[in-house]
Amino acid sequence: MTDTYILPLGAKEATIESSGGKGASLAKLRQSGFPVPDGFHVTTAAYKAFTAANGLDAVISEALKEARPDDVATLEKASARIREAFTAGRIPDEIAAAVGSAYEKFDDQETFTAVRSSATAEDLPDLSFAGQQETFLNIKGSEAVLDAVRKCWASLWTARAIGYRLRNNIPQDVVSLAVVVQELVPAEAAGVMFTANPANGRRNEILINSVFGLGEAIVGGGVTPDTFVVEKEKGEIISSEIARKEAMTVRVAGGTEEQAVPAEKQLKPSITETQALALAELGKEIEDLYGMPMDIEWAIEGGEIAILQARPITALPMADEWSVPDPKGTYARGSLAEHIPSPVAPLFRTMGLRIANEATNRMYDTFMGEEKDKQWFIGGNMYLPINLYVYAGFKLTLKDAGPLFRISIKQTGPIMRGSVARWHKAREKFGQIVDEWENKDIDSFSPSELLESARIVFDAASEYYTVVQTILPAVSTSEMFFQKYYKWFVKKKTDPEFTTFLFGFDTLPVRSEKSLYDIAKWIKENPALADYFSRSDSADVERCIAEKRTPRGVASEVWEALILRIEDHFEKFGRTAYEFDFSMPTPAENPRPQIEAVRMFLADDAPNPYERHSKAESARTAAETAVLSRLGFLRKKPFTKLLRWAQETGAVREDSLADMGLGHPFIRRVLLRLGGMFSDAGALNQNDDIFWLEEAEVASMVAALENGQPLPDKRAEVLDRKKEWDAALKLTPPVALPEKTILHKFLNKGAAQEIDGKTVMRGTGTSQGVVTAPARVLHGPQDFGQMQPGDVLVATTTTPAWTPLFTLASAVVTDIGGPLSHSSIVAREYGIPAVMAVRDASRIIQSGEMITVDGKAGTVMLER
Repeated sequence: MTDTYILPLGAKEATIESSGGKGASLAKLRQSGFPVPDGFHVTTAAYKAFTAANGLDAVISEALKEARPDDVATLEKASARIREAFTAGRIPDEIAAAVGSAYEKFDDQETFTAVRSSATAEDLPDLSFAGQQETFLNIKGSEAVLDAVRKCWASLWTARAIGYRLRNNIPQDVVSLAVVVQELVPAEAAGVMFTANPANGRRNEILINSVFGLGEAIVGGGVTPDTFVVEKEKGEIISSEIARKEAMTVRVAGGTEEQAVPAEKQLKPSITETQALALAELGKEIEDLYGMPMDIEWAIEGGEIAILQARPITALPMADEWSVPDPKGTYARGSLAEHIPSPVAPLFRTMGLRIANEATNRMYDTFMGEEKDKQWFIGGNMYLPINLYVYAGFKLTLKDAGPLFRISIKQTGPIMRGSVARWHKAREKFGQIVDEWENKDIDSFSPSELLESARIVFDAASEYYTVVQTILPAVSTSEMFFQKYYKWFVKKKTDPEFTTFLFGFDTLPVRSEKSLYDIAKWIKENPALADYFSRSDSADVERCIAEKRTPRGVASEVWEALILRIEDHFEKFGRTAYEFDFSMPTPAENPRPQIEAVRMFLADDAPNPYERHSKAESARTAAETAVLSRLGFLRKKPFTKLLRWAQETGAVREDSLADMGLGHPFIRRVLLRLGGMFSDAGALNQNDDIFWLEEAEVASMVAALENGQPLPDKRAEVLDRKKEWDAALKLTPPVALPEKTILHKFLNKGAAQEIDGKTVMRGTGTSQGVVTAPARVLHGPQDFGQMQPGDVLVATTTTPAWTPLFTLASAVVTDIGGPLSHSSIVAREYGIPAVMAVRDASRIIQSGEMITVDGKAGTVMLER
């Protein structure tokens, strides 16, 4: 039975199934000739024999029944029961004999060892399970080794390991544990090496952390290590940071302990540059062996390097490098990009941007005619993805300056004149197209008809947006002219700010808020329903709506009446997209912000949007009356003309942007239906995975369906693309590229600074007031459920669909935007402070931390 329970460390039979992830990796390294200390595996067969001999499977199953990943107490209770049973269990004689015999092959029972857990679900490319099971160092003697093995087995059932598996959907009944017993390297220095830089995602950099003594000091986080960054291909040290190392982990009888580093050594490097380069060379070879970036533990004794462990790096960020397609081009996160703050999914990147670019080119052809040179756009298109983020790209040289200036002057009149009428006409046309398609029976559509209908409706949405683009200059110009005229020729010290004249109009976002208030008011009239909302969170309400389930204690007819009101609300106001990327769910699919707003309106002290709107309307009317009554003819006529222009275009601005998502519910409905067909054919796991395919792939699969051919399995690729999207979400896209341009410096003015020990970020104050409150960082609809009343809303940017969140917010901070952005206008309307264009705000600020927003000074101070 020895061969069943024990394997040499480098045995080819040491697979994940027999020796766990860590053991299989060490075996692979040793087989390939890397300097791995000798040892042996106590296989998973030994673990299974131990649990079977002591009837532990039933104990484990019973203990796990009440364990929940979000409840630490239940995890601790289950763990304690299981580990108590492991401690009481008897190790079968044949296993004890096999371990003793393997240990005797070391140095006459005097060898110090490292005894490491090696689970069958760890050190994998997707899940590292790092730190979930135990390691025991400086163990000597077969009895001590056997006791450490038992403790390793039990550590498969720590509370953190049980919770980790539950959160990552790893079945508890299939995991098993092997144990690696190795000669312990009495290290002079040790550490961790990453063959890709985990700080910035760069694959051409190797990062090495090192300390004196054993590497446990790094793993445990008890000491700041030295850091070396090596350029992988050139084999050169890019940077080195030598830390003050006050503690180190050393061997003592029966284990290890932390001791002080002698004062004369604390600021000395723990390894030489030559050793760092030698480690990097080994790291490159190990990465080549595995074909992926690796996380490697190492130790040095007597100048010799030993490799102790190697596992794939999980959650490696996308490389934070922003190279541009054309070095002569200028790229900005503006225009359409302001409505797509998140990375774009593959189907929108390939189909959505293609259609949006075609519509944009048609618009430029209309306004610029023969003088339009498509070479101004990179590759003939304005919008393109860089690291999955949408940028507007231009290639403008000195020779373009004259024609561009001439065209701009020539088109100023056509763009400014009739902007409101142009919007009404475009909105009517867009609405007719959407109505026409929504009245069709999509259940009878063929796969190709489903795809084509999505293209047609999104083309209409893109064409509508190009009209909106021509309206926005009129909005900004009219407001600027009115503001300047009022300030220079009309305003007295006692007069209100110019914004007073522009608020109090019944725009679509305002009507949407009133609709939510009306729903809350109706709920209050039904005590059982009001009680349910008061004791339930938004997630529970959302589940009941989605599952068409009547909550306990609420009459079914009352609940059905509420559902009708909610459906009516979304029919009227749920067509404004959270993002223009149609892969994002619509408000009707993700109603939590609206539900949370309703719950807030149920409070006795909740704000009343009718009263706020009426107050703004009255203030506007009173201001107009007061000013007009004192102005003479010469000033009154231009004031009135500019005021009416600013009011007319300003109100249209919010409505026009809100309608950009008018066709998104239909687009998503037909694409999800098509995705369901792909899923039924085994190509995808679920219908919404269609958004993670590229347009060409979708078209090819549509053809295969209609020709009765099998579909390719895209499930693994979709998973990889979702991980790439998640990695991109952690990046901070610059507001303009290249980053050394004047445009970037102009737009990127909110860099964080340390002032009097506090982190202060600067931007553009667009709505006055000062608020100190918890920050709530929202990267997109997937985060909306985190927003709580009184939080400061922090985001890359917002769209009209985010308006219900402003009802909850005490202030607003965004990475991009200006005085005329949606965030600014709504914040002023709601009377809450706002600071726009705060560089990296959504990445630097952490959810939950207290921040102070000063809308007048344009600053955000982190209360750290």
